[in-house]
Amino acid sequence: MADSLAAAQGEENEPEKEGKERRMEGGSESRGSKETSEVTETLGFYDKKKVQKDKKRSLSDLSLARFMGAELTRGYFLEHNEAKYTERRERVYTCLRIPKELEKLMLFGFFLCLDAFLYVFTLLPLRVLLALVHLLTLPCCGLSGSPLLQPAQVCDVLKGVIMVLCYIMMSYVDYSMMYHLIRGQSVIKLYIIYNMLEVADRLFSSFGQDILDALYWTATEPKEKKRAHIGVVPHFLMAVLYVFLHAILIMVQATTLNVAFNSHNKSLLTIMMSNNFVEIKGSVFKKFEKNNLFQMSNSDIKERFTNYVLLLIVCLRNMEQFSWNPDHLWVLFPDVVMVIASEVTVDVVKHAFITKFNDITADVYGEYRASLAFDLVSSRQKNAYTDYSDSVSRRMGFIPLPLALLLIRVVTSSVKIQGSLSFMCVLLFYLGMISLKVLNSIVLLGTSCVFVKEANMEEKLFQSPPSAASSRSNSRAHRPTHTTPPGEPIVEEGVVSSASVTCQPTNHQQESPASTLPTSQSDDHFLTTPDGEDGDKDISAATGEEGEGLKHRNPAPKKDLLEIDRFTICGNRID
Repeated sequence: MADSLAAAQGEENEPEKEGKERRMEGGSESRGSKETSEVTETLGFYDKKKVQKDKKRSLSDLSLARFMGAELTRGYFLEHNEAKYTERRERVYTCLRIPKELEKLMLFGFFLCLDAFLYVFTLLPLRVLLALVHLLTLPCCGLSGSPLLQPAQVCDVLKGVIMVLCYIMMSYVDYSMMYHLIRGQSVIKLYIIYNMLEVADRLFSSFGQDILDALYWTATEPKEKKRAHIGVVPHFLMAVLYVFLHAILIMVQATTLNVAFNSHNKSLLTIMMSNNFVEIKGSVFKKFEKNNLFQMSNSDIKERFTNYVLLLIVCLRNMEQFSWNPDHLWVLFPDVVMVIASEVTVDVVKHAFITKFNDITADVYGEYRASLAFDLVSSRQKNAYTDYSDSVSRRMGFIPLPLALLLIRVVTSSVKIQGSLSFMCVLLFYLGMISLKVLNSIVLLGTSCVFVKEANMEEKLFQSPPSAASSRSNSRAHRPTHTTPPGEPIVEEGVVSSASVTCQPTNHQQESPASTLPTSQSDDHFLTTPDGEDGDKDISAATGEEGEGLKHRNPAPKKDLLEIDRFTICGNRID
């Protein structure tokens, strides 16, 4: 009984003890929180005091004189970012070198176009005459089983016949009526017409060279091959129609320019010159690789030479109207200089900023000269498979036949030949043109050999032209539709993109870096991918694992400068 009472009292005392312990713990916690709150309040009080003192001190230090003193004595060191400023200085030097290097290329290209242009007036008639003499004397020689004419002679005869037929057709076109018809139009309408004529001239040049090449190949194709064409006569009629229409188009261009020269307020000439500066806006702010810049340079060479011929036609027509008075030539001289100066200024500014924005050095124009020189030297080889004038036409888009036809038409209508003395003058003038052509060819050939030797391109001169089968097999072998296994090394080499006569011989061997011309990616990535291997290395280093993955991809076939003509990309799209 006593034990049970003691146990009951113990059980009653246990809840009381637990309650006391909880109250004691709560009291200690409340005391701790009070102490911490007091400490934080004290710290906050002292912190606020310290911040207020700092603010007062900083406000007392601020003054206009102190600020001006700090601004006037503040210094910095450019050598901390030496690479950046060195790069900016090199860009300035590159822009200063562009006019010199560009004009050297333009001068070399001008004489190339002049050589191809003089060929139509001088050597082509003699070659046609020799071919006709050979054709007439062939039955007397008794040669059986041999072709009547060599392929080159067939092409020369076709060119001569086309020129004669188109000249007969051009004789029915009245230049004076066309002049007065264009002069009666408003200024803004003439400006629109001139722009449309420029676009049409580029399109005609692009498609016209294909028409002429198709005619030459159809007429000289071996007979044992299976016929895969519509015949020589349809191709010949298309070529005659093309040359005639292109000559009419250039005549309208020259007439519009003549109207601009003869206008009283010169407003049309000013508008036409301002159109050149619009070309800067359309070209400077675009992505350009070296191959694209090469095409643009060729286009500028062709455009400049064509403008010179158009100015010559305008001067001839104006001098005829004023009875060949020499004083009137000085009246036209300021306008001619103004047109030429605007053309040169636009080309220099355009190329300077394109090279600046795309990090292209001025040395690239030397490589362009070497590529143009290679065309001239290779056309003089024994294994040449194209005429030099045709090579210039494909490279620059300059087709001399329509322009030469128009100049012959204007000269024959402006200059009257009467009497034996006039014929003697014409003969002397023709001999002078032949002398100029021969002298120009000799100087160009020597200069081109120097350029080819400096570029280490002699080995390519002795390579045979690619066949159609090898070209197709190479194109299939380098088609970027499969991936290279990770274990295999990637070997990049030049690929012959076409087996037509427009190709130039390419080197299939490994070349040293000094002899390698700038290359670019395939046509699909022509305007966006960087040039050369250095760009790929930079991308790989910057992207890490992604760059390592790029190494295992199959590289797209690269195009050499020798494989790129004026109409490789989008049919004369770049300018």
